[in-house]
Amino acid sequence: MRMRLNLLTLLLALGLSGCAGSQLGPSVMTSPPKEIFPTTSIVTPNEEYRIGPLDELSITVFQEEDLSLEEVPVDASGNILFPLIGLVEASGKTSRELSALIAQKLSSRYLVDPQVLVNVAKSSSQVVTVEGQVTRPGRFEITGQMTLLTAIASAQGPTATARLNEVLVFRNIAGERYAARFDLKAIRNGRADDPLMRGNDIVVVGASSSKAVFRDILAALPGLGTIFIALQQR
Repeated sequence: MRMRLNLLTLLLALGLSGCAGSQLGPSVMTSPPKEIFPTTSIVTPNEEYRIGPLDELSITVFQEEDLSLEEVPVDASGNILFPLIGLVEASGKTSRELSALIAQKLSSRYLVDPQVLVNVAKSSSQVVTVEGQVTRPGRFEITGQMTLLTAIASAQGPTATARLNEVLVFRNIAGERYAARFDLKAIRNGRADDPLMRGNDIVVVGASSSKAVFRDILAALPGLGTIFIALQQR
């Protein structure tokens, strides 16, 4: 059992390069793989989109026409330049968090109780990789808010042999690998939430003819569901 889990850890570290349609290069491992185990989830499937470098925002300050801007670029360092308050760190924040930060900075010196609304007009920095049993595997740019269904649609949908109840999403959070398992039929029928995708997510659509590695991942992580579970090393 330990040897089997060690093998799974190695395959996960290689970005699932063994799955069909993978276009990801292998990672360099500096130490032998260790056994993995799922822990309590700390991530819900419907997290808000987080702003990244080179995104484009629209920012509205109600009743302040001169401060309402249609095109606000996020620079390569993750900052925006906003009137009166100068540079503001935007990368890694949700639209709601950035709205609150701008409002706080404006209210400290310039306005009384400003109402700020931030929207992501264009996302240029973040992509999702879709592989496995889809018509056109590849890397797809996140535009606005991309859900799991729209990510798979970007890959021109699942193939006829795809196992729709075995769709895995792998995600890196603070340097750790997380995974969740979704049922595409349940999402389409409204019986399950359609989760938002994050930049660098990897979506793997399973199939009845999947390679053994894919079946082993599902068997080794029976607790996966519509929440993300940490795949930690010890």
